[in-house]
Amino acid sequence: MKLVRHGAAGSEKPGIVDANGRVRDLSGTIRDIDGETLSPEGLDRLRAIDPATLPLVPEGVRLGVPVARVGNLVCIGLNYTDHAEETNAPIPSQPIIFNKHTGALSGPNDDVILPPGSTKLDWEVELAFVMGRTAWHVDEADALSYVAGYTILNDLSEREYQLEWEGQWSKGKSYPTFAPCGPWLVTGDELGDPQQLDLWLDLNEQREQTGTTTRMIFTCAHIVSYASRFMKLEPGDIITTGTPPGVGLGRKPPVFMKAGDTMRLGITGLGEQQQTVRPRAA
Repeated sequence: MKLVRHGAAGSEKPGIVDANGRVRDLSGTIRDIDGETLSPEGLDRLRAIDPATLPLVPEGVRLGVPVARVGNLVCIGLNYTDHAEETNAPIPSQPIIFNKHTGALSGPNDDVILPPGSTKLDWEVELAFVMGRTAWHVDEADALSYVAGYTILNDLSEREYQLEWEGQWSKGKSYPTFAPCGPWLVTGDELGDPQQLDLWLDLNEQREQTGTTTRMIFTCAHIVSYASRFMKLEPGDIITTGTPPGVGLGRKPPVFMKAGDTMRLGITGLGEQQQTVRPRAA
């Protein structure tokens, strides 16, 4: 299944993508796409519905973050060997875990806001997964059974805030609109193996990132198992798994974004996003 949330920001309704790629409205069936809906039982109830019986959503409607009321947005850093190398960082022996504020989440095609005075805004296409069951000290062999589905997340980063200012990475990662997510949440049974996906990102119609999840240092299953040793992952939590090479920081000299720049990005089976950078309104 491909699940979506459609409508104006703050007023999104749940939806499902039918066999013809059209969005159907689920608001008469469920309250929203949240942790309760994403449980194994909740997904089974949705699978029993024939999407053709649901109302069509007008074409071109805005899509929001495909998960409502996200409690935790967990990130894995430097999870591709070639990305670590391009940024002159050591290859990690254990997953690097940090958090983005959930207030950074935005729709897949919403504008990205350039913070006032920012000069080092960077792009990062990433595979993200969403929890469907509570995970706490789970075995890697069983870890993917705790995942409800997969989506795209653009882990936007202000590199000066992240790397040159004191403190945690989170301050360079958490500005509003710094986590465009979607367009869909694709359940694991439809997506297949998450370690066999291609990722790409274009900036102003020029290819910048090309990667494959086969190059991830730590697999999705390993990340679930490892993270669940240190925190209780809850249904609806989003975990994003790191970016392949091609970020602006890795260019020589580095290249960063400015107002008016446009990103387009996608992952096999998960659709595409597009965002334009704009300054914060006065």
